[in-house]
Amino acid sequence: MILKEFFPNKAALVTLIAACLVVIISLGIRQTFGLFFFDFEIDLGCTQTEFGFAMGIQLLFWGLFGPIFGIITDKFSGRVAVFIGFLFYLAGIYFLNYGPNTGTWFTFDIGILIGIGLAATAISIPVSIVAKHFPLNTRTMAIGIVTAAGSFGYFVSPMYTRFTLMEFGWNTTLVIFGAMILIGLIISLFISTPTKEAQHENVNNQTAMQAIKEAFSNKSFNYLTLGFFVCGWHIALVATHIPMHIRDKGLEDWTATAILALIGLFNIFGTLSSGYLATRISKKKLLSAIYLLRGVSIMYFIFMPSSTINALIFGITFGYLWLATVPPTNGIVGHIFGTKYITLLYGFVFLSHQVGSFLGAYLGGLFHDLYGSLDYAWYISIALSLFAGLIHLPIKEVAIERLQQA
Repeated sequence: MILKEFFPNKAALVTLIAACLVVIISLGIRQTFGLFFFDFEIDLGCTQTEFGFAMGIQLLFWGLFGPIFGIITDKFSGRVAVFIGFLFYLAGIYFLNYGPNTGTWFTFDIGILIGIGLAATAISIPVSIVAKHFPLNTRTMAIGIVTAAGSFGYFVSPMYTRFTLMEFGWNTTLVIFGAMILIGLIISLFISTPTKEAQHENVNNQTAMQAIKEAFSNKSFNYLTLGFFVCGWHIALVATHIPMHIRDKGLEDWTATAILALIGLFNIFGTLSSGYLATRISKKKLLSAIYLLRGVSIMYFIFMPSSTINALIFGITFGYLWLATVPPTNGIVGHIFGTKYITLLYGFVFLSHQVGSFLGAYLGGLFHDLYGSLDYAWYISIALSLFAGLIHLPIKEVAIERLQQA
């Protein structure tokens, strides 16, 4: 009976499962790129700044194409958007493995092509498609399930990738990634977008441009967008540069793999908890608490003595907060503006996230090459945690007048 109440229909269940599998593949692969740096440094002559810039470009294109795939999803269907995204993802992996891998080509392969692929296959598009299938009272929980599935990919992939890198090398590892993406192409065909009649709100005749204008004239939307910038900075800095930071501190390389795996494992619990709590308490207060606690976790990590146990504690605590921002953030967008254009509007919020990601990945590498450590990047991260903790508080979690009248 509980399951029947949670899943509105069979299409919602199938789409939820398919979206979970899509993000496991997409985010699982994405989480491991930092582990490739030492191989790229030796075989391709890649510097930390060059690697950070390429990863930053990847994250930026991930964000830039989010609204574009949002339009494709809203106009055609979710399966079309995700299928196209996996094609770009596959092309990036293929050319990274078999094409020229220096300078601009390296940035084009791992940065632009894979970045475009992530825009449709990672978090923003799958969770927004799922959000359309579920009513307000269960929406954030469904989003939390998809996000937790991505966390499972985060947990498994670093351990498996480290094994394949050590045993078979980076070229063979990329071939395995390509096979996983081919499976993702098949899974994408099971994603559906609900009909207008099946969506859980009154249908309106608003156009996409009107929806964009309405959103950016709303202060709460702008506050939410600014806050999500901080999330992107945090995630990109850790995912891209934690292997180098661990080596700088004199710890064994496996510690970085353990941190990334623990982030994935504990984020499963974090996102499920966040999705549940967002149905019970204020979403903006939940977001504020998450960002402030991230700052505490980072301060513990960089100010306590460097040790394996402290590094693992950071992986656990920061992992619990890793993607916990996604369910309440997406939930606020749907609550204020409805679900008709939630994929498009969340795409713009996520673009801010990816601008932060670009700066976190690029500046982290630049600071390291200039100053020999990531200290300044960590200090900025702490300040941004405080900023995000405060910027969410003025948000008004109330549906706009248009929806109230409807």
